[in-house]
Amino acid sequence: MIQEDEKLQRNRIRGAHVSTVCSIALVLFLIGIQTLMVGYTRKISNYVKENIGFTVMIKDKTREADILELQALIDRSPYVKSTRYISSKDAAQELQADLGHDFIDFLGYNPLLPSIEVHLKADYMQPDSVALFEHEITRYHMVKEMFYQRDLVSIVNDNVRKISFWLMGFGALTLLIAVLLINNTMRLLIYSKRFTINTMQLVGATAGFIRKPFLAKSLVHGFIGAALAILLLAAGLLYLHSKVPEVISRADLPMIIGVFVLLMALGLLITLISAYFSVNKYVRMRNSDRIYN
Repeated sequence: MIQEDEKLQRNRIRGAHVSTVCSIALVLFLIGIQTLMVGYTRKISNYVKENIGFTVMIKDKTREADILELQALIDRSPYVKSTRYISSKDAAQELQADLGHDFIDFLGYNPLLPSIEVHLKADYMQPDSVALFEHEITRYHMVKEMFYQRDLVSIVNDNVRKISFWLMGFGALTLLIAVLLINNTMRLLIYSKRFTINTMQLVGATAGFIRKPFLAKSLVHGFIGAALAILLLAAGLLYLHSKVPEVISRADLPMIIGVFVLLMALGLLITLISAYFSVNKYVRMRNSDRIYN
C-alpha cells in the first residue's frame, strides 16, 4: 500500500513537471510566432519601400556624359539604394512595348526625355527625407523635375506604422500572458513541495540552500521548454519554406537565430525569477501558514 502511494506520488510529480514544461513551450512558441511576424512585417515593408521608384527627369539636349556624371553622384549618396539611367531611345522602346505600336512614326519625333530612375533605402523612405532628396536633386540645372507618387509614400508609411503597432501590442499582451502563466505554473509546482521546504527549515537549512535545488530545477524546466518551442518554430519554418521557398531566405537567418536566442533567454529568465519569488514566499512563511497556504 505504501509502495502504491509512493508510486502515485511520483507519477503526480512527473506529471507536474511535464505539464510545466509543456506550458512553458507553448507560450514561448506563441511569443516566437509573434516576434517573427513583426520581423517579416518589417522585411515586407522595406521591400515595398525600396521598390517605390523616383524618376528624375532630365532636360532635353543634355549631354549623356553629364547625365552619367549626375547618376554617379546620386549613387554615392548614403540614402540611395540603386539608380538606372534611361535614355530617350530606351524610354521610347519601353513605351512602344507597352502600347504595342510605334508612336514615333505617328508623331514624327520622340517626345520622351532622358531620366534617372532612383530607389531609396527603406530607412530614408519618410516624407521629410524624400522632400530633402527632391530639394537636393532639383538644384542641378540639368534636372527638369522629379516625379514620384507622393501619396503612396505616406500611405505605405502609415500602414506599416499601424500594422507594427498592433503586432507589437498583441506581442506585448502575449508576453504578459506568458509571464503570468509560467509564474502560476512554477508556483503550483513549488506549492507541491511546501512540506519539503518545511522539513529542510526544521533541520536548519538556510534560505539560500533551500532555494538552490528549486532554482536549478526551474532552469532545467525553462531550458527544455524553450528548446521545445524552438524545435516547434523551426519545424514550422521548414514546412513553410518547403511550400513557399520565397518567404524565407538566407538573409533571414540572423533574424531567426535572434528569435531562437530570445526564446531561450525568456524561458530561463522567467522560470528563474518565478521560482525565486515562489520559494521565498514559502521560506518566509510560518509553519502553520505554510500548511494551509
